[in-house]
Amino acid sequence: MASTTLFLGKSVIQLHRHDLPDGLDLGKLIAIDTETMGLNPHRDRLCLVQLSSGDGNAHLVQLIPQHLGGQGYNAPNLKRMLTDHHRTKLFHFARFDCAAIYQWLGVRCAPVICTKVAAKLVRTFTDRHGLKELLNQLVGVDVSKQQQSSDWGAPELSVDQQAYAASDVLHLHALWARLEALLKREGRLELAQECFRFLPTRGELDLLGYEDPDIFHH
Repeated sequence: MASTTLFLGKSVIQLHRHDLPDGLDLGKLIAIDTETMGLNPHRDRLCLVQLSSGDGNAHLVQLIPQHLGGQGYNAPNLKRMLTDHHRTKLFHFARFDCAAIYQWLGVRCAPVICTKVAAKLVRTFTDRHGLKELLNQLVGVDVSKQQQSSDWGAPELSVDQQAYAASDVLHLHALWARLEALLKREGRLELAQECFRFLPTRGELDLLGYEDPDIFHH
């Protein structure tokens, strides 16, 4: 398994091919994001999984098609971390990421926290709940989205792609700290936790075709 290191300001971004290295410990709360070929998890393969322990550094796992089998990609270390019930996985829009992980890695990612759901529960004065807006308003960080629609299936990821991918996880711990405080202030933390518990199931329902029509609608 080949790895490369990119130094970006004070951050270190490590790009791993196929899987995480043996023995990597990212703590009890792990920020995670994914990059796919598109927004249809049935059709558009999972290309990259980004992870951070909140220490200002990021690990990127590039998933290569020749390592894709009937049970998903062969990435045992990554799968072990995603399914470890002693480690909470922190996402922004966990519903999609959990579905993509289930479809392409063949594992159920849990337990999870979703900053998008948290923001929607507590920031009812706005409809702007994108990661860029939330990081700007709550953390004071301005992240670029220029690489959002780039080719994540490319054999070699550019420096700009790696920097963009890392930026989606480097600040999630700080964002969650702010949102958790707001949820506590407004008495909605327990409600948020119940929503988080359901998100892996919500992703699986989407994969089964229950996204539209949504079974929770009238």
